[in-house]
Amino acid sequence: MMFKTAFYWLSVPLFSVTFLLTLVACDQTAEVQFIDAAASQFTLDSNLELAETLDIENQVDFDNAKRGLIAKAPINRLKNLRGTEIWNAASYDFVKGDAPDTVNPSLWRQAKLNSIRGLFEVEKGLYQLRGFDLANMTLIKSDNGWIVVDPLTTLETSRVAMDFAEQHLGPINITGVIFTHSHVDHFGGILALLDAQQIADSNIPVIAPVGFVHEAVSENIIAGPAMLRRGSYMYGDPLSNSATGHVDTGLGKQVIFGSSSIVQPTVTIDQPQQKLTVDGIEIEFFNMPGSEAPSELTFYLPQWNAFCGAEIISHVMHNVLTLRGAKVRDALVWSDHIGYIADFIDGKAEADVLFNSHHWPTWGHDEIVTQLHQQQDMYKFTHDQTVRLANIGLTPKEIAERLVLPKSLAGNFHLRGYYGTLSHNSKAVYQYYFGWYNGNPATLNPLPPVESALRYVEFMGGAEALLEKAAVYQAKGDYRWVAEVLNHLVFAEPANTDARAMLAEAYRQMAYQAEAGPWRDIYLSGAYELQGGSNIVRYDAAASKGFLQQVPLEQFMKALSVRLDGEKAEGEVLSINIAFTNPQGDVDSNFVLSIRNSVMHYRNLTQTTTQTTAKSTTADATLTVSKALFVDILVGEAGLTDLIGSDQLSVDGSVLKLVKFFSLLGEPNDAFNIVLP
Repeated sequence: MMFKTAFYWLSVPLFSVTFLLTLVACDQTAEVQFIDAAASQFTLDSNLELAETLDIENQVDFDNAKRGLIAKAPINRLKNLRGTEIWNAASYDFVKGDAPDTVNPSLWRQAKLNSIRGLFEVEKGLYQLRGFDLANMTLIKSDNGWIVVDPLTTLETSRVAMDFAEQHLGPINITGVIFTHSHVDHFGGILALLDAQQIADSNIPVIAPVGFVHEAVSENIIAGPAMLRRGSYMYGDPLSNSATGHVDTGLGKQVIFGSSSIVQPTVTIDQPQQKLTVDGIEIEFFNMPGSEAPSELTFYLPQWNAFCGAEIISHVMHNVLTLRGAKVRDALVWSDHIGYIADFIDGKAEADVLFNSHHWPTWGHDEIVTQLHQQQDMYKFTHDQTVRLANIGLTPKEIAERLVLPKSLAGNFHLRGYYGTLSHNSKAVYQYYFGWYNGNPATLNPLPPVESALRYVEFMGGAEALLEKAAVYQAKGDYRWVAEVLNHLVFAEPANTDARAMLAEAYRQMAYQAEAGPWRDIYLSGAYELQGGSNIVRYDAAASKGFLQQVPLEQFMKALSVRLDGEKAEGEVLSINIAFTNPQGDVDSNFVLSIRNSVMHYRNLTQTTTQTTAKSTTADATLTVSKALFVDILVGEAGLTDLIGSDQLSVDGSVLKLVKFFSLLGEPNDAFNIVLP
């Protein structure tokens, strides 16, 4: 029984909710119907005012998005391995015609552009599959086959896209793979096209920027549960696709939930410029880390005079800090990278195509250079002006309220805040340099939300008086203020249905006015939950198994460390060995995990000794397990009956201490409250 208890703590879904970017399959259950509310007159006026500042009817982007269309994508519906629907193209049929009252007209324009789906010829021998996933898959004709760039997020979408390409281009023999960067929508579908054995047997180069695998898994292993929950808001997971629900992310139609994977690169781009020939195709690579992704490359194809900007370039203002949560990106480095690309292309008069990992290409040398300079200037303006205003004493909220792009930039659609916004990007730049504290002593150690809310409600004369005052401001269309004060009331009295309903209505109107897809989805997700909707997402951990098998063991140890419950571990001093065996049954990795002072430490003994079987002689117990079984445990495919008596697992030493060790690990919560206390 103690043996079973010890491994219960291993079999609690350790990583089933840990990978935001593996985007594993999910079921979403709603307890209520989403409330379709009309746009207020204030929202109508706000959207009309914005539309009048933009050339909404400009067709240049639409012409470029349709250029080279070989075949429209089918109206397909995809299900994952469990039969859950993960993609329904028909659910976006409503995105046509003029903007409805409940959608920002600028966002609506972007949504229509992102609805142009199919196989496109960028140039003869250079093709893109767009609208099958959040990102694009690019196909480059080589001497003996095809080089695949960014094989999408999931096995399901990658396979469908490739099958569609083969219907129109003929059989596609893959002779090379390029991962432009370390975000899953650019590599997760690889195992639908090739597996590691095929790559090895055919000597297929898999090219990626330096640090690719580490960056692909690191932050999401550590902070995945919180990112997942926040990401469910950012991408509107509980929302229907409709004019009063999810419309577009700005970057693409939606995040796809399915089975994701990864393979180890065989060729690393680690130089600022690096030329390779892949199956007869000359490619000039540029290593550009530390901007849109910590590990990222771009490349130039001389044969087509075409430059791939990866996701450093796109037809949106991107995120300096994604709202799901991540490390802040360096806006200045980002701007510098774009400037480098602009200088490179400006020096090549023949360069006349820019294609990227999202959206549609740009044609024409001068048009490309202009676009790049504008994107470069947008990120540098955000950086420089944020720091300038901080240096004269403005706080993040004040800076965000004051900053506007110069007119020479603001009217360009590829700089609009469809995904990132100038508001939250300026706050990110502030955070990059100064952290969370704005310098005002009142913000140094404020009360927690509930304690603060109770006092606010008391100061405002009680719940009834607060609601009456909020209704006055709601009637004036002052939705931001209504949201601020009613958030206090909801946190003080979460059962107050009147407060929740009024706050939800304020969020809806703010959503309808939002130009950014993520802002719209965040507000609508908040409204949905306030009025009884469930945002509990149940993830199919097995869908991430292919991904987990490639994760370095050190990352698993880091994830175990952040699950230690410090309060429960008070006063405990424990140590265990975990020895990992290879398919032949030999130990090839050995870790010692120790707990002291409510902190878990780990050491990779394999790296500190020449003996792969080395272990701590003072450990309380030793667990020997194959990595394959360890991953099966993590994703829930191996139950307790599989563990007992398995020749892939053994325990030496004190089972009691092993039980105690794993009992100190807490379980992440992927459904914590956000708009409720």
